[in-house]
Amino acid sequence: MRLGQIRFENKLTAAIFEGNLARPVPGYSTVELIRKADTESMPLAELAEQMAFRHSEECPPSIPICPVEVWACGCTYQTSATFRDGQHGTDAGIYAYVYGHDRPEIFFKGTARVCVGPGQPIGIRFDSRFTAPEPELAVVLGRKGNIAGYTLANDVSAWDIERENPLYLPQSKIYTGSCALGPFIVAAEDLGPLGELEMSCTITRNGEQRFAGAVPLSRLQRRLEVLIEYLLRANPVPPGSVMLTGTGIIVPEEAALAPGDVVTIGLPGIGELSNPAAIVR
Repeated sequence: MRLGQIRFENKLTAAIFEGNLARPVPGYSTVELIRKADTESMPLAELAEQMAFRHSEECPPSIPICPVEVWACGCTYQTSATFRDGQHGTDAGIYAYVYGHDRPEIFFKGTARVCVGPGQPIGIRFDSRFTAPEPELAVVLGRKGNIAGYTLANDVSAWDIERENPLYLPQSKIYTGSCALGPFIVAAEDLGPLGELEMSCTITRNGEQRFAGAVPLSRLQRRLEVLIEYLLRANPVPPGSVMLTGTGIIVPEEAALAPGDVVTIGLPGIGELSNPAAIVR
């Protein structure tokens, strides 16, 4: 089952997607549906199917969830740790240390305020010269960190700001349009073994491809259960939150985002998340 949200009766409403058609779950957002599933101890997909309209209508997907909180993990792929160490002279080695250490890097990415859905602009900070997409698998969390499903995420980052000093990471990571989510939420049983899937990313400018990359999810160095366990330590993340699991695709500086560029992230079973880029102030 593909679950997400559509514009229905002038508000974002949970919906089941079947091809190009959607069946709304009237009166519920995705977050509200997750909370109801937790309260009633029902699988999310089963509850959605039970509550959705029988008839379907053609409707494009909006952002699949307006997350209560968004958290992100870093240095979960060796390529990311190596690249980030290469950006810092005196601090070289701190990211490799985290990659090989028991405790993962986890940071607050923001709330629904910084998130956009399919087709909506992702942000390029006006004070950044090297902003790049970070394609990631995102985990949608229910009560006590149980996995409600997966979606795609773009952890858009102003690399040059973090490069100047690691303490600038929040400014590199948290700003308008810095997180794209979509197009759908898919349950674990519908996605299959994650290690058999490959994530892709392209950047196009004026119809011409500027960058293409891919990474097997088998290269994700940490188990999702471990990331969630560390996230929840002394930190009761509310249901309806999202955890980004890190990127294994590194976009070089020569392919830094410019206004009008289109970033497309793909994963079999979930689909494609495509967003144009725009300057934000």
